[in-house]
Amino acid sequence: MRQPPEPVQVVKQRRDAALAALVGGVPYIRFLGIGFDRRGDELTALMPFDDKLIGDPRLPAIHGGATSAFLEVTAIIELSWSILWEEMESGRLDPATLDPQNLPRLPRTIDFTVDYLRSGLPRDAYARARITRSGRRYASVQAEAWQDNRARPFAQAIGHFLMPGPDG
Repeated sequence: MRQPPEPVQVVKQRRDAALAALVGGVPYIRFLGIGFDRRGDELTALMPFDDKLIGDPRLPAIHGGATSAFLEVTAIIELSWSILWEEMESGRLDPATLDPQNLPRLPRTIDFTVDYLRSGLPRDAYARARITRSGRRYASVQAEAWQDNRARPFAQAIGHFLMPGPDG
């Protein structure tokens, strides 16, 4: 006899807890204040505006390093989330065992190239990443950041990552 499906709220809580553990395990993400909004398996990163992000107070504009870090964090979390999602949905991973001290290793950056298309204004920024290739050892990801209008990104990036081995 087939098991009845889990209640939607239970599934949602399990997925949200796994994402919170993944993001909570990286202190720099907390320092920048980056959060993630999850809709199904799709993630949108949010970097709320903070004065510490300003690089040029005369403009004022978000510092290029903060923009680059925001895009790189978005790409790494997207890669890690895709791995966790597959493990959770297949039943190979129990999200209850996840906490910031007990997480799979994150992908390591091989290279990361950012195109600064316009100044990041002193307001909230959003980003999404798209995995263009993911294998056992290597992954390629594109990311873009925008503020008021998704069709007008202020920065975009391409990154290549070394994927963690099967031992974690």
